[in-house]
Amino acid sequence: MPLYEHVYLARQDITTQQVEAINSTIEELIKKDGGSIDKVEYWGLRQLSYKIKKNRKAHYTLMNINAPSDTLKELDRQISLNENVLRHLTVKVNKFEETPSVMMDSKSSDTKED
Repeated sequence: MPLYEHVYLARQDITTQQVEAINSTIEELIKKDGGSIDKVEYWGLRQLSYKIKKNRKAHYTLMNINAPSDTLKELDRQISLNENVLRHLTVKVNKFEETPSVMMDSKSSDTKED
């Protein structure tokens, strides 16, 4: 099956539990069609470069998805209908990174400096 990296931005005024609920709905959709989610990274509430739908911040989440392309089309449709998701992007990759993403590395280095 093809490998995908999926990143979405959720509205700033929802809670972390609501972000986790979005993650679980995505996971259910992927698993229903025989795919799998290899990794989920919550990058936290981060500042946006510009306002998106009157939001200055957003909850960032990265998912490594192993699923058929038809499943990704359905995921795209479902995410587009969710009013809490501001933006999303799915990119096909050859292989997943085994190490934490660059965003997680920068987040951990920020905490080490304190």
